[in-house]
Amino acid sequence: MEEIKFYKLQASGNDFILVDKGKILKQKNKAYFSAFAKRYCPRKFGAGADGLLVVEAVKKDRFKMRIFNADGSEAQMCGNGARCAALWYFCYSRRGLLSSQKAKLDTKAGVVETELIDRPKKSKNLASARLKIKITKPFGLKEDIPLKVMGRKIKVNFINTGVPHLVIFVEGLDKIDPEKIGPPVRFHQQFQPQGVNVNFVEESAAGKIKIRTYERGVEAETLACGTGTVASAILFSLKKEIKKNSSLEKVKVQTKGGELLKVNFRLTGKQAEDLWLEGKAHCIYQGKLAAG
Repeated sequence: MEEIKFYKLQASGNDFILVDKGKILKQKNKAYFSAFAKRYCPRKFGAGADGLLVVEAVKKDRFKMRIFNADGSEAQMCGNGARCAALWYFCYSRRGLLSSQKAKLDTKAGVVETELIDRPKKSKNLASARLKIKITKPFGLKEDIPLKVMGRKIKVNFINTGVPHLVIFVEGLDKIDPEKIGPPVRFHQQFQPQGVNVNFVEESAAGKIKIRTYERGVEAETLACGTGTVASAILFSLKKEIKKNSSLEKVKVQTKGGELLKVNFRLTGKQAEDLWLEGKAHCIYQGKLAAG
């Protein structure tokens, strides 16, 4: 039976199984990787992960990523997953080892620029590094959408940062139960058929917010969500009415996983451009899984 080498990686507590499609003996299709994610992502029954990253080095300074959620569905983009994929490219792929510290990443949401910020720390084939990725231009902004959830009227905000996100501003974030409130919002008829990710956000200091995210596809609260972090930073800036004339915005975002992520962008009116997410990524271990 064929075995597939995999890397277990995490960024801000958002963890992934990563496989190199170029090293698999027989070509696998979408249905195969969907089933692979459903088989190996569940905690206790598999390697355990929020999702599966299928990567491939295309040429020097360019690589591809597809992401499959734990439920087998395919996502367009994942910010933390992109950082993990970039760590693999720069530290483990042959092309990456020969490349510069910048590379382009092809995703379902478009081309993402990646950059290795500091020198990777490596020990026994395990690597950690700080990286930043340029998120594709967000779209679909809608603010203060009225919604009735669990018998209560609330206002939510929508933006697509590669995948669709709702941002809900709250007080007392630590007392919120995302796994109770998240599902009825995530599956609300107003956002069908694809549904949305749900982010609960609270300002903690000037230019700093805390976030908790209920992720579709995982169908649970995760320790971090990269595209959700970016969506929340943009909405926070708009709500705070920070200058919007091509000014550089810098928002620090505290994830439940404990890492403080940095989001930099420019606002022109209500359009965010030149959008970068910065944080660390880590390889936890390597191993092999049955391909069949």
